[in-house]
Amino acid sequence: MQPLDLTDTRLLQALARDPRRTVVALAQKLGLSRNTVQARMAQLEKKSVFLSFERRINTVSLGYPLTAFIHVHVQQQKLAAITHSIAAVPEVIEAFGLTGQADILVRVVAVDAEDLFRINGKILACDGVERCDTSLAMGELIPFRVEPLLARGPRAAS
Repeated sequence: MQPLDLTDTRLLQALARDPRRTVVALAQKLGLSRNTVQARMAQLEKKSVFLSFERRINTVSLGYPLTAFIHVHVQQQKLAAITHSIAAVPEVIEAFGLTGQADILVRVVAVDAEDLFRINGKILACDGVERCDTSLAMGELIPFRVEPLLARGPRAAS
């Protein structure tokens, strides 16, 4: 992927501050033409710079006030099938492959402790899962953010 330039990062900063801003308003704010902003937005979209809108939906508003992180220990040769099975659990909102003690870090949401126990059981029931270590999130200390990276400006790939 081609690195972003200063104009791209300025555009992203403006969007981060006010994602509902129109192309015309962005152009005025940044001192660019409407066509330039539109073209840049299209290029950013094509480069998959934007995440899905789904990431902005608060799961608490959907009735899932608990967030937990489950470290899943698996049989490596079954990793693809396990990942597919875990993805079938609706309360799994993201998962990462890891190095270190655990193999997969799964972020889940739940209605309450009993619901979390049920979800944990679904993950444990996946063929090839050896064990799970579950941690309940007590609160989000630093929400997802990229604005500090945008403020630093584009970095060259190493």
